[in-house]
Amino acid sequence: MKYFLKLNVVSILWAFMFFVALELMLNVYRISRLTNWEIGTVNILIGVVIIVEIIGGTILVYFLTKNWLVGRKANFWTVILWLPYFVLFVYVFASLFPITNGGDTLNPATGLLAIGGLIVYPFFILLHVGLTIDDSENK
Repeated sequence: MKYFLKLNVVSILWAFMFFVALELMLNVYRISRLTNWEIGTVNILIGVVIIVEIIGGTILVYFLTKNWLVGRKANFWTVILWLPYFVLFVYVFASLFPITNGGDTLNPATGLLAIGGLIVYPFFILLHVGLTIDDSENK
């Protein structure tokens, strides 16, 4: 049971990392309107935050996976388990913070980037899990 909970915590972290990056990317106009910053400033700041989050989050999840999930083949379930948590995060966020201002609507190209991210992200998780299993087998 402990392993199951740890596996779900790691999956939640994967989902949260993608959720934060996606919501920052999708809410550029809202952040700009609420903070009174220029769109360019918000884009640069969001880009920096996303890069720091990806690097820091990946390192955090790597160490958690290495220490908690000790090289099991069942770690590959995180490739699938992150998706329900991600959908839950998006649903809760959309329910709590609906778009009420017409100026906050998304640019159509942003949706394409989100779809591309949803396609690539499971392969990133798969690569990460494969590397952590290989590291634990080499010991």
